[in-house]
Amino acid sequence: MQSLKQQWFGNVRGDILSGIVVALALIPEAIAFSIIAGVDPMVGLYASFTMAVIIAFAGGRPGMISAATGAMALVMVPLVREYGLQYLFAATLLTGVIQIIFGYLKIAKLMKFIPNAVMIGFVNSLAILIFMAQVPHFIGISTMTYVFVGVTLILVYTLPRFIKVIPAPLIAIILLTIVAIFSGVDLRTIGDLGTITQTLPSFIIPDVPFNLETLQIIFPFSLSLAIVGLVESLLTAQIVDDMTGTESNKNQEARGQGIANIVTGFFGGMAGCAMIGQSVINVKSGGRGRLSTLIAGLFLMFLILVLGELVVKIPMPVLVGIMIMVCIGTFDWTSFKYLAKAPRTDAIVMLTTVIIVVWTHDLSKGVIAGVVLSAIFFVVKISILKIQQDGSRYIVNGQLFFASTDSFVDYFKYNDITSKSIQIDFSNSRIWDDSGVGALVKVEDLLREKGIQVDVIELDAPSKKIISKLQGMSSSH
Repeated sequence: MQSLKQQWFGNVRGDILSGIVVALALIPEAIAFSIIAGVDPMVGLYASFTMAVIIAFAGGRPGMISAATGAMALVMVPLVREYGLQYLFAATLLTGVIQIIFGYLKIAKLMKFIPNAVMIGFVNSLAILIFMAQVPHFIGISTMTYVFVGVTLILVYTLPRFIKVIPAPLIAIILLTIVAIFSGVDLRTIGDLGTITQTLPSFIIPDVPFNLETLQIIFPFSLSLAIVGLVESLLTAQIVDDMTGTESNKNQEARGQGIANIVTGFFGGMAGCAMIGQSVINVKSGGRGRLSTLIAGLFLMFLILVLGELVVKIPMPVLVGIMIMVCIGTFDWTSFKYLAKAPRTDAIVMLTTVIIVVWTHDLSKGVIAGVVLSAIFFVVKISILKIQQDGSRYIVNGQLFFASTDSFVDYFKYNDITSKSIQIDFSNSRIWDDSGVGALVKVEDLLREKGIQVDVIELDAPSKKIISKLQGMSSSH
């Protein structure tokens, strides 16, 4: 109970103010992601509202922001193009169901298989993607656009030295919007991105046939959305954990994302997940508790319903400046030193993760590629097996499994063994799989054909177990 009280009311002022900043920054992102997905801007805005409000209660990481995201929007494009909006709502519902199942299956356990090099690559590629998304909003538009971006950056970096009560991004947005309106300077605004309708979302049931054919259409998209959403959400949770020095319940987060997506689907929103950019804004603006996430969602709707006519006048260069601050804060600048000092394989994994994410604009593809590449490097590293001869005793150094069997067999095949009786010593080795057992049997047969007696010694308990298990299987056939 005390923990729950702390999560909700341990940082009231900081959470309210940071939630307001996040809500303002959510609007252009939600509209932009709606455009990417090929849907009305309100679909992204409604998703951001419902995701933030529900995840505030159901999530496992206080202070983390969930909404419509670019990574999810990219997955939706073919579905919306070929089947339309109603199928997107149905896919959003199924995405939520899959995520809840993953949460109960304790999917977060897989997080331990994501190496540090992949985490660094994920963070850096995300910073690059956030920056790239800002480029069309300020490059080559006008001199005043550059001026406003520059002034915003100066304000967000200098104001915290003098004013700590109100987050600097919030001051920058209010101050520069007033300047832009009263000076009449020609700048692009939020209103130029799309039409904002001043209405609340209403409950809907997707207008699709509830049959096997619909399931076949939406299931591949829903599975992709569920995986992309959980990869991004769980990695973001880990980053916020590190930033705040606190722990979070990742399996609860997975279930919470599922619940939020189901509610979103019923209220005309697109599937969403945790947003690293907005979560970083929230933490840097002083947000720590669940209240900050709830305020972000509620204030977003308040902005649309009550202040809609003012919101559309917020200059895009101001929001661009805030997002550039997020990029600078998100990027791991020590990674340049890491590239020089880390093992070459780790450096390659990090760079590969960054390149694939930036190339495909898909965080899950980069993370999966990084994990697979790490696994390959690891297998190559531990597949080095050497055999040391000590008289008639041959000591195996290294692990005997599918990747090292060739070097094990080749040693005994091509080395001239003169003793009539030898010992193969496994005190520095272990047999891991059926390939390892097969290689041992092959060597024994090979040497016996040459009239050499083989005695296998110093096998540990797991090696003996797998040998007896597999020999039992072969004798039963």
